[in-house]
Amino acid sequence: MIDLRRVVVLAAFALLALNPVMAAASPAKSKPAATPAVPVAPPPPPFEPLAPPKIYLFRGAMGPIFSTGMDRLGEKLTKAGFSADVYEFTICRFIGNRAIASYKEEPAPIVLIGHSMGGLCSIVISEMAAKENIPISLVIAIDPAHATGDVPLNVERFINIFLSDSVLGGGDVVAVPGYRGHYASYDLKENSRVSHINIEKSDDIHRQIVEMVTQLPRIPPQTQADAVPLRYLVPGDTLVELWDSGVRVPVRRGDTMESIAAANRVPLWTLAQSNSLAEDAPLTPGQTIIVPRHLTPPPPAAAMATPPPPAGRK
Repeated sequence: MIDLRRVVVLAAFALLALNPVMAAASPAKSKPAATPAVPVAPPPPPFEPLAPPKIYLFRGAMGPIFSTGMDRLGEKLTKAGFSADVYEFTICRFIGNRAIASYKEEPAPIVLIGHSMGGLCSIVISEMAAKENIPISLVIAIDPAHATGDVPLNVERFINIFLSDSVLGGGDVVAVPGYRGHYASYDLKENSRVSHINIEKSDDIHRQIVEMVTQLPRIPPQTQADAVPLRYLVPGDTLVELWDSGVRVPVRRGDTMESIAAANRVPLWTLAQSNSLAEDAPLTPGQTIIVPRHLTPPPPAAAMATPPPPAGRK
């Protein structure tokens, strides 16, 4: 006769023995997967001012006689606290190699300023630096020679102040295809008081160059898409204001060419030339107007100032 109590006890022991195996075979209930956090882009680091630039100035042919304005400009830059040295264009490549070696040893923005053949030299050194992947922060050519080459891609800012009808200078320098830096060209041929041998002696241009070099290390980088090249035929007897490029400004309801010029403190003629429009051209809300870009806010009415007429002219 079967002992039921014994059967029940054996069955209970059998179940206890099977429990660990069943527990291992049965998957544990998993918690629902957490939704992955969407990565948030870190904020851009604050803009750090650059080191003071090293400035190289170059005279033209017979420089000690005809390019003395470069020496005066060099003195003003030195007085402002910059490393600024003046050289003859004839040792252009030698100075270029020195500038490149100095940059490799202690990187600092490079500024090149040249008159006549010195303007050509500034482009030659820029091309030398491009082969070494070294940027040039600013190049200012003052009535450079006709043979001056194109602005290479490593130049961040280029300004040409020239006389297109000059025989000794007259270099209408353009940039290489694909150039995305800041570019501004100023043709002064309509100013009867300016010639090849005095264009580099302008105290007003010197003042603006010193101000631009002073601000250069503090200017936050501008996106490539924002920089619009400028090319101006400057009206006679008008002071040159050295913008380095233009920006696009949207037209709002009620805007006129005159009101946009006044709001941005630039001469009306610059808007007309930049946009190939008449000074009184009607504007449509939504269109964009190219406006010269101030590196720093100008003093009131400075952009509209004109020099006094020369003696004997009214």
